Amino acid sequence: MLSVKPIIGITMGDPAGIGPEVAAKTMAKKRIYDICRPLIVGDANAMKQAVKLANVKLEIRSISELSEAKFEYGTVDVFDLKNVDMNQLEHGKISAMAGNAAFEAVKKVIELALENKIHATVTGPIHKESINLAGHHFAGHTEIYGHLTNTKNFAMLLVSEILRVIHVSTHVSIRQACDLVKKERVLKVIHLLNDACKQFGIETPRIGVAGLNPHASDGGLFGWEEEKEIIPAIEAAKAQGLVVEGPLPPDILFPKAKGGGYDGCVAMYHDQGHIPFKYEGFIWNCELGKMETIKGVNITLGIPIIRVSVDHGTAFEIAGLGIAKADSLVLAIEYASKMAKR
Repeated sequence: MLSVKPIIGITMGDPAGIGPEVAAKTMAKKRIYDICRPLIVGDANAMKQAVKLANVKLEIRSISELSEAKFEYGTVDVFDLKNVDMNQLEHGKISAMAGNAAFEAVKKVIELALENKIHATVTGPIHKESINLAGHHFAGHTEIYGHLTNTKNFAMLLVSEILRVIHVSTHVSIRQACDLVKKERVLKVIHLLNDACKQFGIETPRIGVAGLNPHASDGGLFGWEEEKEIIPAIEAAKAQGLVVEGPLPPDILFPKAKGGGYDGCVAMYHDQGHIPFKYEGFIWNCELGKMETIKGVNITLGIPIIRVSVDHGTAFEIAGLGIAKADSLVLAIEYASKMAKR
């Protein structure tokens, strides 16, 4: 167990999105400083603009070395990459400049973690098109972390106050996702989920596994993946002492998990896990035409460092308006701190 408050490196995300604003609102909460030593990684001038936009009373300190950080409430230490041209920055607009700034922040926070200078990383939202426009060809944060940590076998875990969902595959086509349902991969993510739950303080995690086909294939009527790949993985996990059930139809698995039947769920592909997770944690306000509540975080498992992220995008449609919610980033920092301490 870590005996001191962990240092958490937090990327501000795409400067044209809501990331800097959300970071400013989060740093204005004293309880963040009670649980960790937060360090924003990004551009100090963009954060100064975000503080005004968020209407919070904070001082921004530009630093170039970690030793310069004070970690004092009321003053935000920014590891300043000086990579945002404020004259060119437009909120809500895709640009190579913003994409490159977001990518460089992620790269730097990973470097700091790999060098053991910080205890965990938390990422703000990036825009995939802006990242790729800048010449960094990745599908998202998870793939960037896998590449820069030289890790091939990693997985995405979504966490809210109620659900924990890991994915066998994420950013691939549905056709590819079906081909990736293999015993070895399913078994690997079951173990990753089990280990993560233990990091959260759950001594004996109860894991539920979804099927791939309708009704989990109904005994082979609608497909063979359950019989040949998923069930053998579950049996292997049980033989290794894990508490695992399935494969279950997703429309049974997730309501049961929401009711407390499982500590974590294994989804076979991106939307199978994301839809129930966001249905539970995201609340849309029709009258206001925006998300009223966004609760949930994204954790990358299997890599040699801790990475937790907000589970929302850059929200270009409200960027620059000062109305973004900080709930998800607060939760991400809480989870990162908890994982670092354990």
